[in-house]
Amino acid sequence: MKVLAENKKAYFNYTVLEKYEAGISLIGQEVKSIKLGRVNLAGSYVVLKDEEIYLIGANIPPYQPKNAPADYFPERSRKLLLKKVEIKHLIGKAKQKGLTLIPLKLYTKNGKIKLEFGIAKGKKQFDKRESIKKREVEKEIRRALKM
Repeated sequence: MKVLAENKKAYFNYTVLEKYEAGISLIGQEVKSIKLGRVNLAGSYVVLKDEEIYLIGANIPPYQPKNAPADYFPERSRKLLLKKVEIKHLIGKAKQKGLTLIPLKLYTKNGKIKLEFGIAKGKKQFDKRESIKKREVEKEIRRALKM
């Protein structure tokens, strides 16, 4: 499993409650571009529309910009491929107040490109400060153990 892109801000801004794996509907040049690692998940989110799930705001630049189709839009919405049972479960969870769906990472699995997204709850400012303090303490402990 090779991680192609990761949304590091997601773990800082949100508390992830559950994780899901989904396939993505892509065109050929997008697959090549993603496999080169030229994808950005920052600022993207997952939306439920008419019993279907879409990834919105993920920036996938064209593989060869000069050969890209004239109507190619790098931030177009891309359909996520899930089973109907999972979609119904997500619809129920997403309707709860304060919960949102955010993409966490993009990776390959058995030659297919998969998206891991999670049901998350936004962190408050004091929670973010607490995360920073915890990270600093862990760094200090690692430094002390190396010496």
